[in-house]
Amino acid sequence: MSVDMEKLPKDERLERLRHSASHIMAEAVLSIFPDAKLGIGPPIDTGFYYDFDLPRSLTLDDLKVIEERMRQSISGDQPFVQQEASKEEARRLFAQQPYKLELIEEIADEKVSTYRHGDFLDLCAGPHVASTGQVRAFKLTSVAGAYWRGDERRPMLQRIYGALFETEEELADHLHRLEEAQRRDHRRLGRELDLFSFHEEFGPGLVYWHPKGGRIRTIIEDLWRQEHYKAGYEIVYTPHLGKAALWDVSGHLDFYRENMYAPMDVDGQEYFVRPMNCPFHIEIYKSAVRSYRDLPMRLAELGTVYRYERSGVLHGLLRLRGFTQDDAHIFCRPDQLEEEVIRAVDFGIHYLRLFGFKDYLLCLSTRPDKYVGSIEEWDRATEALQHAVQASGMSYELDEGGGVFYGPKIDIHVRDPIGRTWQLTTVQFDFNLPERFDLAFIGQDGREHRPYMVHRALLGSLERFLGVLIEHYAGAFPLWLAPVQVMLVPIADRHLEHARSVAFELEAAGLRVEVDERSERMQAKIRDAQLQKVPYMLVVGDKEVEAQAVAVRLRSGQDLGSMALSAFLSRAMDEVRQRRAPS
Repeated sequence: MSVDMEKLPKDERLERLRHSASHIMAEAVLSIFPDAKLGIGPPIDTGFYYDFDLPRSLTLDDLKVIEERMRQSISGDQPFVQQEASKEEARRLFAQQPYKLELIEEIADEKVSTYRHGDFLDLCAGPHVASTGQVRAFKLTSVAGAYWRGDERRPMLQRIYGALFETEEELADHLHRLEEAQRRDHRRLGRELDLFSFHEEFGPGLVYWHPKGGRIRTIIEDLWRQEHYKAGYEIVYTPHLGKAALWDVSGHLDFYRENMYAPMDVDGQEYFVRPMNCPFHIEIYKSAVRSYRDLPMRLAELGTVYRYERSGVLHGLLRLRGFTQDDAHIFCRPDQLEEEVIRAVDFGIHYLRLFGFKDYLLCLSTRPDKYVGSIEEWDRATEALQHAVQASGMSYELDEGGGVFYGPKIDIHVRDPIGRTWQLTTVQFDFNLPERFDLAFIGQDGREHRPYMVHRALLGSLERFLGVLIEHYAGAFPLWLAPVQVMLVPIADRHLEHARSVAFELEAAGLRVEVDERSERMQAKIRDAQLQKVPYMLVVGDKEVEAQAVAVRLRSGQDLGSMALSAFLSRAMDEVRQRRAPS
């Protein structure tokens, strides 16, 4: 039955348009590759995709051909017609489509729904637009590999992505954001700026930090330690391994084992590399009798953990198998909970501001259907977390039922310059582990009481945070974070000595400096430094040597002209102290 699209909400209109576009794309692919095997083709947030088993790998040129075939189908304005078929008839109709046959067998009803437009038939429950002619503002954007049903043991298919919006203006805006996202892609920038690398042959999902990436990471870690001590945390170090008994008490062997690496035998005992840091911090808490006067106890660690992730979900620095959490655990009395949560949220926002993030959204997630602890405890903890997000003065969303089984949580999301949001800081209450480890403190009444426990991470993990940071700044880090802050560019060999003496003076003041001593033209050296996104280039020629000055250029291409070295040093050090945004 035809539906008046204008009367539908916009999200429903887009879903129908995007779903219909995926069918049109499958029709086009089949016209080019008659032996293609069809997977599935759902609508997604910004468009659609379809999975195909094809005789060869697709190229971007293929996408242009497929898109042109789609436009031919659209110009024909073919109606979408729903038809029902028995399972037996459906098996006959899709006899040459093994993936569709698999889906048919999983349908509980005896009849299945199909949609036809022109000569193309697909297994589908809909809904669709009335005809192909209603699909207009779209663009095929990329091809990626995708395991059938998301299972790495199943065949690898080719997934074609397309973007679709109601208007050409909306589509153009989205495509611009895609181009900007590609320009900011941390994986590409990581290679180009020589920050890190991956070596799949020796272990996927494991990152190798190069000297420049290591420099940025060290700056972040040093600031992390400094800020944590100022905020009343104690920094600890714990083992990378733990006996099976530890993970049994924590519950990880029951609930998380599929994400843990296989045990190793040590003196006849099973040991596991850690997927979490919390059990170790708990053992530090338990190493002595704690009084109510000892609380709150705030333990923090840059703890490297290892978790098994399927190869299909690994994604640069954003999804790894080995990463370092900026982890902290707060043990407190019940009457201290609200203050500690407020402190943790404020600390998270303060720390993110240091890196130039200004646009935040807080999300409070409450009790799920399955949970541990009493409703009264949940209500108390949730109220404390709600007071914390309200005290922050930030806008927040309520995710009813979105908490983890062991407690409610607050997540802080940041928005980057192209409108994407990234979840970074998290503050999670935990009813579970204090019970499992039988934690206690001696109260004013001389009796044992159960402490409350809060998990807290400001950055999530150093690796993921650096991935977000690279994309946030498109690799052009503010001066205080840049691995190389100043590049000295001598025009000729006779200017090398002056360039080296300038570098020595700048380094003595604490700046990170390199001298480009290559026998290249000045403009080539400046261009290379700009490509490496070095904030400042100081050109040294005859005039600068004579005047004991430097000619200052920015990576943006702006020429600030000649200035005394002391004037430049004052400018640069002021920029570092203020942690100003990049030029």
